[in-house]
Amino acid sequence: MRELTVLNEFQEERLKDITANLRQIRQEKSISLEQIAMQTHIRLAFLQALEEWRFEELPEPIFVQGFIRRYADKLGLDGAALADSFEVHIVPLENHNSNKQLSLYIPLFVPYIFLLIIASVGLFYVIKSEFTGKSLANKQNSILSSPQQTALSPTKTSTSSKITDKSPTTRQNTILNVPQKNAPSPTTKPEIDVVVSLELTGNSWLQIKADGKTEFEGTLTTGKRKKWTAKKYLTIRSGNAGAVLVSVNEQESKLLGNEGQVKEITYESQ
Repeated sequence: MRELTVLNEFQEERLKDITANLRQIRQEKSISLEQIAMQTHIRLAFLQALEEWRFEELPEPIFVQGFIRRYADKLGLDGAALADSFEVHIVPLENHNSNKQLSLYIPLFVPYIFLLIIASVGLFYVIKSEFTGKSLANKQNSILSSPQQTALSPTKTSTSSKITDKSPTTRQNTILNVPQKNAPSPTTKPEIDVVVSLELTGNSWLQIKADGKTEFEGTLTTGKRKKWTAKKYLTIRSGNAGAVLVSVNEQESKLLGNEGQVKEITYESQ
């Protein structure tokens, strides 16, 4: 018998969202599951297991990722982008004992980022120490070069240079500053909420987070209109960005992205 595998919580929820979206689009286009199986050369049993969320009957996640790509391509979607949104790393199920603890998966890039932060902090202190040492040496040389002076002339207090990190952050999503109407003078900076309105021109899976809290997650159909408000920032993630019209703070509506594209954008208040 084939060794069973189990998906982690994020993989299972993401696969449910993807297959629900694919099933809905297939039904709207009046395409049978048998036609998909013939055109993609995917076994009908695997397609049925996908749509009925019987994930334990599927092969390894790397093959499931290929199923998603071919399935989405036949429906006219961006199969590669949709397949990439499903992570293939899984936790092996060694036996059927439900009390068996599962190993924790840690992405490979996490230790590299941690090492990079440590190296950056160390380099900052080395540069700061070197700069301070040179400043003290120059001051001592200035005092020794004029021994007959009875008093030192006052010197201006040196202002430490302010180091500003202008490098882009490592966030994977796009961050946009929200346009403001009737911006106040520089002396006053009142907090302005982020108000985002959505209008669906097609079907799309959506996830909405306001100030880090998930406000909505699910599929919206054609013609649906929704509005969300956040104090600091609001994040939109769509499984079909070309079907989502976005208006921020009552500005002109714009498409979130291309048809079938999986995209995430964060809008921040200024």
